[in-house]
Amino acid sequence: MKIFHCPGCSADLFFDNLACSCGLAVGYDPAAESFTSLARFCANRDNLGCNWTSAPDHPLCTSCQMTSMHPDLSVQGNATLWARAEAAKRHVLAGLMRWGWFTARDNGSRPEFHMLAEATSGGTVDVTMGHAAGLVTINLAEADALERVRRREMLGEPYRTMIGHFRHEIAHFLFERLSRSGNFLSAFRTLFGDERQDYSAALARHYDQGPPPDWQRSHITAYAAAHPHEDWAESAAHAMHLTDLTDSFCAAGLEPGDGMAPGFDAFRETDAAALLDRAIAIGVAMNHVNRAVGQPDLYPFVNTAATREKLGFALTWLAARPGA
Repeated sequence: MKIFHCPGCSADLFFDNLACSCGLAVGYDPAAESFTSLARFCANRDNLGCNWTSAPDHPLCTSCQMTSMHPDLSVQGNATLWARAEAAKRHVLAGLMRWGWFTARDNGSRPEFHMLAEATSGGTVDVTMGHAAGLVTINLAEADALERVRRREMLGEPYRTMIGHFRHEIAHFLFERLSRSGNFLSAFRTLFGDERQDYSAALARHYDQGPPPDWQRSHITAYAAAHPHEDWAESAAHAMHLTDLTDSFCAAGLEPGDGMAPGFDAFRETDAAALLDRAIAIGVAMNHVNRAVGQPDLYPFVNTAATREKLGFALTWLAARPGA
């Protein structure tokens, strides 16, 4: 993620800012990839803390427009969870827009989001996180940090965040769009396997038996080994993670020590292998720094030759700049 500048005093602004330290109210314009004080702000600014500008022909911003169902707001705490989830969604969408997805030049379909809480006025309900035919369902329970950690430990996962959930589920949506490209599916099946195999049976087997013992040889996570669809979603999500990690590292003025040119834009890099080399090196370095203060690894994953090939495939297709 870039570091931005106040349109009034030029001070640094970060992606979630609603105002500058100089007191100027600002909003993020996703089309311009910059902050402004002159445009109309999203109608969800006051109730959700949305800091984007509204779309030209709509009171909501392009991110908030994608949410078609929200939680029961009569239940205390649901509004806060919803606001946190929307903030994570905006971060993920902003990165995808850097590649051209969901911009004015992208004529393809957009995902629709149901942001649902388990707590309702009628009692507790089950909410299953997932994607189906363009609809992404997000369980807002995981916008609570304690609950998210509890589930991460219960499932034995090294990493679990709201940004990660959004990237994974949107990756499923993007698979459907990319599948309409002539040579995507044949190349995908060569590398990931045939996604037409029974999905329900594969997931049932995964939850009953766990991943194969050697899953780390060719899968970025244990869950990726469940089915080619999940292998794609996990690989694509990690391609997004690593691109954003590199972009944020460089925006902060840090140098990976490989002769990278000033102003490097990770979202414009056309050499997937070079970007992955740089991103993984940064991840290893940041893990080392985090351990110095007793924090968990920033990127707690091992990338083998096989997983790097899948990450490179996902990165190449994600960065194909739809509508450019």
